[in-house]
Amino acid sequence: MVRPRFSLLMKIQLWLLLNLMVLGVALAMMFSLQFQLHPSSPLLGRFETRLEAIGELIRVEVANTSREHRDAILARYTQAYGIDFYLFENTGSQLAGVPVSLPDDLNFHLLGRNRPAPPPSPPGRPPHRHPIFKVQTSNPTRYWVGIRVPVMDEKSPEPVRATLLAASNSANGNGLFFDPLPWVYILLAATGFSILFWLPMVRHITQTISQLTTATEQIADGQFEVRVDESRTDELGRLSKAINHLATRLSGYVTGQKRFMGDIAHELCSPIGRIQLALGILDARIDPRNRSYVEDLEEEVNQMSKLVNELLTFSKAGLKPEAVQLQKVRLLPLVKQITDRESGKGVPLLVEIPDALQVEANPALLSRAVSNIVRNAIRYAGHAGPVKIITQPEGARQVRLSVIDSGPGVPEGEVSRLFDPFYRVERDRARSTGGAGLGLAIVKSCVESFQASVSARNLKPKGFEVSVLLKIE
Repeated sequence: MVRPRFSLLMKIQLWLLLNLMVLGVALAMMFSLQFQLHPSSPLLGRFETRLEAIGELIRVEVANTSREHRDAILARYTQAYGIDFYLFENTGSQLAGVPVSLPDDLNFHLLGRNRPAPPPSPPGRPPHRHPIFKVQTSNPTRYWVGIRVPVMDEKSPEPVRATLLAASNSANGNGLFFDPLPWVYILLAATGFSILFWLPMVRHITQTISQLTTATEQIADGQFEVRVDESRTDELGRLSKAINHLATRLSGYVTGQKRFMGDIAHELCSPIGRIQLALGILDARIDPRNRSYVEDLEEEVNQMSKLVNELLTFSKAGLKPEAVQLQKVRLLPLVKQITDRESGKGVPLLVEIPDALQVEANPALLSRAVSNIVRNAIRYAGHAGPVKIITQPEGARQVRLSVIDSGPGVPEGEVSRLFDPFYRVERDRARSTGGAGLGLAIVKSCVESFQASVSARNLKPKGFEVSVLLKIE
């Protein structure tokens, strides 16, 4: 038993792991870099606009006010936004807010030695008036945002160059430092990427499964010449090889079985013929008192002869499609010949077929198949009412020829097995209940030999239908 080189489960797991790793690394990098991004970065959403608006409001409110008044104003904004606000002069002196000692990294930005240059303004918009910077500090970890604002002081005729600081223990600053909308777009983009990432693999798998399913259905219908691609190196490749091997073995088995039955039937023809000849001679010379024994023997031999003939028919019907000559066949005259031949059994036969309808088939095989179907309907359901032979279009290139009776049908679980050789619904296999179970098997072999198909189904509330799907010429 050959083991797959790479199992399908392993491939799926590795592909999923790779997908998650790519997404995880990308999202982690974006999130960790948000405090290194320029405030105008689209990944931060409307971060800069919001903080500029808050800085402008605070600048206006604290203009020409005392220290106590400034502290009260910042306390009010701190309570409103859930983050801490401080106002510092760019020289390092605190102008308002709860007294705090600034970390060195923050002082470095505050004193202007690492002040970022304002980004270029888009055409048609005024230049940035209040550059913004972001800093992450440690021990403890805090996130700071600085807004450059000029503050009017009552003691100075010129504006004081100052910085409004907003500090939070979380990276999103209670929603003020971070806008989730761009990240929603990132999530949608990541979802789209994942779909595109998985689509080739999933499509490759489903296509292979679809091919295997189609091939299996064709093999189940007796098309043993079907083959599937074996190039995959996983479980599906192994399954493909097994299906091809199964089709080869079944083809050999079924062909050998039919050849064997044909050979046996052919060999039985001669001794049966000699027995029938001998019985004819014996019947002419035997004592009339013993004639009943000869008649019973003749009946048995005739039954055996019919069985042998059915075996020969079944074995010959299993021809390859390329060995069968197809031609245009007018359906109505062919069916009329069959109904005329079977009409003497006292069962009404109703035909509803367009006169000009032509199909592509082998006339001899089609006639044999339809005859067997009609004969079966008469034998098993003729007592229940007329038998109808009708046609119905199936698309632009096919027509369905149906033989419908009015009988009780067959058990639903038996329908799929009706076309199996030697299968009969009656388990006792008594002579009075039918033939050898080869009638519908011969039908299936005949119609498949000229590339048609046959099916059967129960009708509601009663009735049974056997249909042959034919190509329209």
